Amino acid sequence: MSLRKGITIMLFTAPELDDLEVEVVARIDQLRNRLRLQLRQPRRWVGNLRRLSMARVIQGSNSIEGFVASLDDVAAVEAGEEPLDADTETKLALRGYREAMTYVLQLAGEEEFTYSEQLVKSLHFMMTSYDLSVRPGLWRAGSIYIHNDQTDEIVYEGPDVDLIPGLTAELVEALNSHDDETPAMVRAAMAHLNLVMIHPFRDGNGRMARCLQTLVLAREGVLEPQFCSIEEDLGRNTNAYYSVLEQVGQGAWRPENDTRAWLRFCLTAHFRQAQTLLHRVRESEQLWVELDRLRERERSPERTLDALFDAAIGMRVRRATYRALIDDQVSEQAAGRDLRQLAERGILVPHGEKRGRFYSASDELAALWTEIRARRALVQMDPFAM
Repeated sequence: MSLRKGITIMLFTAPELDDLEVEVVARIDQLRNRLRLQLRQPRRWVGNLRRLSMARVIQGSNSIEGFVASLDDVAAVEAGEEPLDADTETKLALRGYREAMTYVLQLAGEEEFTYSEQLVKSLHFMMTSYDLSVRPGLWRAGSIYIHNDQTDEIVYEGPDVDLIPGLTAELVEALNSHDDETPAMVRAAMAHLNLVMIHPFRDGNGRMARCLQTLVLAREGVLEPQFCSIEEDLGRNTNAYYSVLEQVGQGAWRPENDTRAWLRFCLTAHFRQAQTLLHRVRESEQLWVELDRLRERERSPERTLDALFDAAIGMRVRRATYRALIDDQVSEQAAGRDLRQLAERGILVPHGEKRGRFYSASDELAALWTEIRARRALVQMDPFAM
């Protein structure tokens, strides 16, 4: 709590962790340590997992705001290519979030790092600069109200605009406080909650809050940002996400409210996301082994494994995205030839013509992925009900 211009300013604070919450944090740490050890092994398919994890982060966070795109379109944008289906506004939103998350990746290991109001504004500018009407990188200039689209009711009113500089300064101060006793997952969750409740921008507050949460987690250094983020899980559970924010916020800026429901919601998301990633590690390794056998049988170049991997999991592969996958190791002509040969051998199925051409998995390739996924289904558990 502090005084600025005679006004007492206070942020939402985390509750003292009870025994069950301490236990859940420990379980999440165990899962994340297992994941970290798996990812450190020098396996080529880990690069695919890393790339698609970042795409899912971008996809999940933007889907919450109504910018819905397929995973292959998001992956194309993440690689700097044009999406096949996403409309212009969605494409720009995806690109903006990619820019912000790329910067977060850079900041994750920066030694001389401090949080600042300008950093928050800069990340917001990267996300929303495609639409100058939302004042990218600038605090909002007036009141703001959050509506429930289904009921058309106002569910939250942001704090007075005069409080924004003081509240964001206090949030930055808290982030720079180097609180080693509070788990990073808790500090990140409270950064997210406070920023989204302050609602300092005209638009993009949710995306900005989720990006800030990922940055706090990334600074912990246990996992890379694309693996420690819970944005994919939040995207899958959007209604629950909005519901818990509404429950904690209770319609207005009330930092004295109990935040335990929010904390438990975030810890549950961390637990589920870690389970999901460990499951994907196992599946990806199995798929890569099977694809390598298929490639050797068909005498295809080893570089085609990346294209086969994407196609097998249901993504559409284009010449440009294929070249991006293999870091432009071959010419456009050679890349096109690789994909045509895979199609001629019945492994990929071509669609469209010329610049609009893409390839999908054959029935054989799709069945391979289906069989791998059927070996062991992922069962998501509630860590607070175990």
